[in-house]
Amino acid sequence: MTRELDAVGRTALLAAAVRAEETKREDRLFEDPYAERLAGEIGFELLEVLHGITYPSTGTRTVYSVPDHVGIRTRFFDGFLRHAATVPSTRQIVLGAAGMDARAYRLEWPDRIRYFEIDRPAVLEYKESRLEGVRPRVDRRTVAADLLSDSWEDDLEAAGYDPELPSAWLLEGLLYYLPEPEVHRLLDRVAALMVPGSLIASDVCNTAALAYPEWQPMWDMIEGWGCPALFSCDDPEELFAKHGLDMRAVLPGDGETAQYNRWDDPVPSPSQTDAPRLYYVHGKRR
Repeated sequence: MTRELDAVGRTALLAAAVRAEETKREDRLFEDPYAERLAGEIGFELLEVLHGITYPSTGTRTVYSVPDHVGIRTRFFDGFLRHAATVPSTRQIVLGAAGMDARAYRLEWPDRIRYFEIDRPAVLEYKESRLEGVRPRVDRRTVAADLLSDSWEDDLEAAGYDPELPSAWLLEGLLYYLPEPEVHRLLDRVAALMVPGSLIASDVCNTAALAYPEWQPMWDMIEGWGCPALFSCDDPEELFAKHGLDMRAVLPGDGETAQYNRWDDPVPSPSQTDAPRLYYVHGKRR
């Protein structure tokens, strides 16, 4: 079944392999006991290729450290979802393009939460096969749909989502791979399903990140897999504001919010207009 996953689906296996590797570290940022089985052989094969690019046997690392980025991002969004779950009004959690995410299994959740995972059928089928016999810690409901389709909202509501109830949405590792018109369309559609005050988080890179020569080997790698990075944004707060979402963007390595003593690359100052940036964006529906 793994061989049926397309290129974007296989990046989810890579992310799972990174989380499995992080879990084995003594200074781990989180524990994901399901990541290794979710990654499978292909996930670790992709990780080996990534390590060869990120940590060359000769010379100094110039490509940003994807493993550290994914580790920090996972920890950051763990915190976002934990916070969302403590808000008494929150009744629903939605993961768009959930991939191999195991938060429904590894985090604690209040009984009031319904937890929805949206992804394409092949991805969810693979995930179910790898987690057979494992029970989630929440009322987990899967929605087998492509977020670029015209009807995923109907599928989500058929699974029990109520657009009249407060919710929290996470779009993690997704927007990079969408054409810009589809990013705007998706954010409009998500916002339409959120009552005011509902929470949302996502991640995105700036234009310089896609053009930065030292990072090009990493972009070439994923393009070679068949899933090129298509979307970037220099002002993510403005991007989300256009869709009725009030957001704050932070950078990995930010000492206040996303450092965790793991990000070794320089954190660019606001005056560095040509510096590559990765943004973690979080906020709420206006």
